[in-house]
Amino acid sequence: MARRDFPRRPEPGRSLARVDLSAGGGSFFGRWLRRMAIWGTGVVLLGVLALAGAVFITARSLPSYEGLKSTQTGQTIVVRASDGSEIVTLGPSYGRWIADERIPYVMKQAIVSVEDRRFRDHWGVDPVGIVRSVWVRMQSGRWRQGGSTITQQLARNVFLNNSRTIDRKVREALLAMALENKFTKAQILELYLNKVYFGGGAYGIDSAARKFFGHGGDQLSLAEAAIIAGLVKAPSNYSPTADAAAAIGRAHVVVQTMQDAGALTPAEAAAVDLEGVKLAQEQGQNSARYFTDWVLPQLDLLLPENDQPIEIWTTLDPVAQQAATAAIIANVPKGSQGALVSVDRDGAVLAMVGGTDYVTSNYNRAVNAVRQPGSAWKLFVYLAALEAGYTPDNRVVDEPVTINGWSPRNSGGTFAGPIDVRTAFAYSKNTVAAQLGNEVGFSAVAGMARRFGISTPINTLPSMVLGTSDVRVIDMVRAFAEVQAKGMAIAPYGIRKITSVEGEVLYSHRADAPQQLVPPDVAAGITDLLQTAVSTGTGRAAQIGRPVAGKTGTTSSNKDGWFLGFSSGITTGVWMGRDDARAVPGLQGGTAPARAFAAYMTVATAKRPVEAFQTELKLPQWQLEPNDENMQSNPDDYFYVDPDGKIVDPGAQRRPGPDGPPPGEQGMPVPEGPPAANNEFLNQATGQ
Repeated sequence: MARRDFPRRPEPGRSLARVDLSAGGGSFFGRWLRRMAIWGTGVVLLGVLALAGAVFITARSLPSYEGLKSTQTGQTIVVRASDGSEIVTLGPSYGRWIADERIPYVMKQAIVSVEDRRFRDHWGVDPVGIVRSVWVRMQSGRWRQGGSTITQQLARNVFLNNSRTIDRKVREALLAMALENKFTKAQILELYLNKVYFGGGAYGIDSAARKFFGHGGDQLSLAEAAIIAGLVKAPSNYSPTADAAAAIGRAHVVVQTMQDAGALTPAEAAAVDLEGVKLAQEQGQNSARYFTDWVLPQLDLLLPENDQPIEIWTTLDPVAQQAATAAIIANVPKGSQGALVSVDRDGAVLAMVGGTDYVTSNYNRAVNAVRQPGSAWKLFVYLAALEAGYTPDNRVVDEPVTINGWSPRNSGGTFAGPIDVRTAFAYSKNTVAAQLGNEVGFSAVAGMARRFGISTPINTLPSMVLGTSDVRVIDMVRAFAEVQAKGMAIAPYGIRKITSVEGEVLYSHRADAPQQLVPPDVAAGITDLLQTAVSTGTGRAAQIGRPVAGKTGTTSSNKDGWFLGFSSGITTGVWMGRDDARAVPGLQGGTAPARAFAAYMTVATAKRPVEAFQTELKLPQWQLEPNDENMQSNPDDYFYVDPDGKIVDPGAQRRPGPDGPPPGEQGMPVPEGPPAANNEFLNQATGQ
């Protein structure tokens, strides 16, 4: 069939015109551009939607504003003295929260001007700032300006770290936009100014203001605000306490930036006196740290589960602590160490010195070192003797004595012959102490020491009466404080209360139930002896112009020197010696330690009334009328001691309990117990 060469009829809807690939609007390149524009717009829209969704989800997952206020890194512990002054702050310090309306306007202007001038215009991330930062980077060859906004810095401080990674920067930007979505600009700035790090452990403007200027962050002047705002860039480089000149130089830059941003007029900027700002004196590592090292471990017992910022209100008296430090430093022999503990009548520690220099050695000799007390140990010997029936006026004989092959010697090698107990104690006669210890029993002396709070091991060899058992300074001070308290138990303590930063009381000290360690006549008798030792005996150097009772202590070869005593309700103990226990020429309890005691107590008791001691003996009936009937005394007056030297109250067995009276009272039957001895022994004893 012949081929027909005539054009086909065009199909419906199909154009006969050919596409001209060289035409601009319908070219391949044009179509590609259109498609790229469409796809690009779609991708951007999807990206915007994804970003908006991510910001929305992130904002929903953020803590509440109150939750963000309470977040912080690490626990802050502020330790305060008895007058409320700060001794030391441990961990990061956040100060007190300052609400937006109380933050000084100049502080807001300074921080916004120097850290994020467009803070009130962007939505968490500032594209203009990023472009400017990149442009400066291209011009200078290194990063000279940061592109992070205040909101980004807040996100980093609260949620992230300072690692320089792309991942961290992306998360930082996302969190910043979420923060802007959830909170107002005023809230973000309030969070930032209360949380940003200013160096020296200070977080937030209140902590920084207190550290550098000595007052709260709501009282900042323009010059002070400029100094603080300048710290954010490099806290360690511009710290006023480390380099005041660098801090002021940086503050000048802040003031100029504030002028450029329109926050200050040229006249206002010129009037700022940065050189006239008074910086607070930084507290160094002083002797009070011995005290804080003693009290802080007690938190594990008082508040075992707490990890929130707290304030510890202690018993330490700043005036007394300063006097104690000066007394030790002024009197301690060259090459030696010294320690001092002073407690009030209720056991509150007023001062504690654990060494001559905390920075050189933080070893606390006041509570950790164990040393021989020498003749200061005779306190327990004479307490045991007085409890056994001796009085200060009883006659004893200072003469050579040998006990189980041991022959003590007096200082100077002389013997006074017949003297009274008061004189023997005042002049620290070793032979008399040995006789008394042997008579009452060395175990009784050990039990008395344990009863009065000595916590270290005690030997019962005859020589123990001269103080051969090691003791701690704080334990010896406790014993003398209990004598001052007329024989009542005293427990040294250093924490009065613990509060949250908002003032909520988390712990408050409570005194133990009263416990009588020795009868009042024994406490009066030993006080008589201690007062005589200071007025006419070996402790004369401890006199301060008011009644003082105390005792010296010196160990063999002058290795240790002690003085312990009390006056006007304050009990103080001083120890001096070398850490290596080598001899210290001329060191005796009645010399340097007694002088240090007097120097300290003169200051510590200055504002207290003069108190006379109760030394009048009101002897029990069995001593006033020594016949067989009275010697038996009243069983309720007996003092029973367990093997650890603690008082056992026999009357507690006869007191009514929660379930009614004990057996045998009000007609109740008494259960039969085992016989006191077996029948064979009883038959032999009665001749049956």
